[in-house]
Amino acid sequence: MPISISTVHLINRLDDLRRWVTDQKLAGRTIGVVPTMGALHEGHLSLVRASLEKADATVVTIFVNPTQFAAGEDLEKYPQTLASDLAQLASAGPVVVFAPTVADMYPAQFSTMIFPPTIAKTLEGEKRPTHFAGVATVVLKLLNLTSADFAFFGQKDFQQQLVVAQMVKDLNVPTEIVMCPIARAADGLALSSRNAYLTAAERQIALSLNQTLVAVENQICQGQRDSYELIVEMRQLLIDAGVTSIEYAAIADPLTLETPEQVRLPVVALVAAYVGRTRLIDNCVIAEN
Repeated sequence: MPISISTVHLINRLDDLRRWVTDQKLAGRTIGVVPTMGALHEGHLSLVRASLEKADATVVTIFVNPTQFAAGEDLEKYPQTLASDLAQLASAGPVVVFAPTVADMYPAQFSTMIFPPTIAKTLEGEKRPTHFAGVATVVLKLLNLTSADFAFFGQKDFQQQLVVAQMVKDLNVPTEIVMCPIARAADGLALSSRNAYLTAAERQIALSLNQTLVAVENQICQGQRDSYELIVEMRQLLIDAGVTSIEYAAIADPLTLETPEQVRLPVVALVAAYVGRTRLIDNCVIAEN
């Protein structure tokens, strides 16, 4: 059964969510959804606030989606902190939290997966080839379950937002995808649930991701237009900072993720790297002043 905690209304069962959605639609209310895997932080809360401002009712989904993790990734140790998540959401405003089980989302005999759009093949798609099929599948299920008018995603997962937006367009899903700015700690580190894995020393190294993006932005603003030279510089800055392993450093068109020989604004600079055993991503959109 649904459980209410202060301003948070917790729903676990699909049928209960459907009834709530039906009530909202009959009342003529718009619905915003914020898909998360829990372990909430200020970045997630900024998405919730954006939804509360734009939509009449907000659903925050908390579900660690197994289909977007490949073998050897951190599914088993991914933090699950539902009590803390609910406490944080209680201070954000009136929301419904949908926290289903894996058995509800992927029942016995489940066998349908979304084949993600072409933009999923590069960057994250090269390093995690099954990732976006899992993301697209679970997001489509959540959009269907919530009948969302708006769905809110953070810019930190830049490619994910592009994949979801293209999927929604291709499949005629009546949901507007809203990308919200990256939330950062005071020292510039992009907020991520995986930051909890970092030691104090690793966190200092992790700051180099944002510092590298700032350096590249400065170079572009000063007139550097050679994408190859910028990418070489990005990689060197990360290596000099002590980053363990660089998966990619890229300068790309913000709509296609293709790398131009010569930078034409706007562009997006993206990095993915391991600091110790923790995989981190970050990006920066660089536009005309």
